[in-house]
Amino acid sequence: MLSAVALTAGLTAPAALAGERGDDFGQATLTGWAALPAETFVPGSEPSGAAIGAGPFNGIAAPFADQPVQGFSGVVNRHDGTYDVLSDNGYGAKANSADFLLRVHRVKSDTRTGQVKVLGGFNLTDPDHKVPFPLTRADRTLTGADFDVESIVRSYDGTLWLGDEFGPFLLHFSPTGKLLEAPISLEGVKAPENPFLNGGTPNLGGSKGFEGMARSVDGRYLYPLLEGTVSGDTPGDLRFNQFDLKSGQYTGKRWTYRLESPAHAIGDAIAVDKHRFLVIERDGGQGETAKVKRIYLADTRDRDHDGVMDKTLVADLMNLANPKKLGGFGETFTFPFQTIEDVTLLDDRTLAVLNDNNFPFSSGRTAGKADNNEFITIRLDERLHADPRAFF
Repeated sequence: MLSAVALTAGLTAPAALAGERGDDFGQATLTGWAALPAETFVPGSEPSGAAIGAGPFNGIAAPFADQPVQGFSGVVNRHDGTYDVLSDNGYGAKANSADFLLRVHRVKSDTRTGQVKVLGGFNLTDPDHKVPFPLTRADRTLTGADFDVESIVRSYDGTLWLGDEFGPFLLHFSPTGKLLEAPISLEGVKAPENPFLNGGTPNLGGSKGFEGMARSVDGRYLYPLLEGTVSGDTPGDLRFNQFDLKSGQYTGKRWTYRLESPAHAIGDAIAVDKHRFLVIERDGGQGETAKVKRIYLADTRDRDHDGVMDKTLVADLMNLANPKKLGGFGETFTFPFQTIEDVTLLDDRTLAVLNDNNFPFSSGRTAGKADNNEFITIRLDERLHADPRAFF
């Protein structure tokens, strides 16, 4: 529950905030660190990884006797000290992920001990045959060959909305993972993996669909953000669409998020208020080659009238102050992972950020060693002056 102070602060924010002026924030500070070991598996689950080769990959041989708990590509704060985290499609491609079961895990992070615990979770399923195209499994448990889920939002009615990259589709699930309606397409946009392509030409790169998705603070809209540029758009420009949960349709409104470089990608997006959103932007590097891992405050009001969302840098994840040397790291902490795909608000100056470890392929923390799933909290140099509803 928000304190009276937080509520008052959100409602009485000054007219000209740092983010609204376009001024970058100062250096953010690491306030918590914890990690889930790379080789963490769902107990008693099915074998997985048969199509990725024998490896070893960063010292880990395949296939696996159980389903790995990996690839955190979306996060929902449950406000009870636990989080629902979404695993992505498994092993990075439609062709090698048919034996990976799409799943939401419930985790608890203890930054005092540096441990992340998996408390349980549920698989995503389609028992009511809402998907109109063939699925991988006869039991209609969804797999990484069916969808590449990369973003998750909990609506005010408790149901879950997921953003997929293969369509791209919006997917609506019950709180326990049952698909509630047919996948919802984005008109005029098709990825190469789209099952309705029918020999047509895709106009979006492979797995470049809905990487990030925000829920409006009033709960009325979803804002799915593409990871890739649609053919014909300016390279590096990403479409930020508005979907009306009340009508179940796209409104036709959209904005443009411009990457700092067309070679970059986004990792996640969440709402701060009616107009402002936090967006993770990253390069494709890891370890020593990781240079750009940032969180921007993006504003749909386009105050400089250049046709794209205004951007304010609020946190450079490659340059976090760490005065307490948390996690055994030095006074400057870096988050040098290839894919950083999760951000959520904890309070008006504190964010939780998680990486997608691409198990077993990524090795950004230590060369030659499979990355853990890390969970960090960071304190921003300035307040966001967020709408109080953004915390729910």
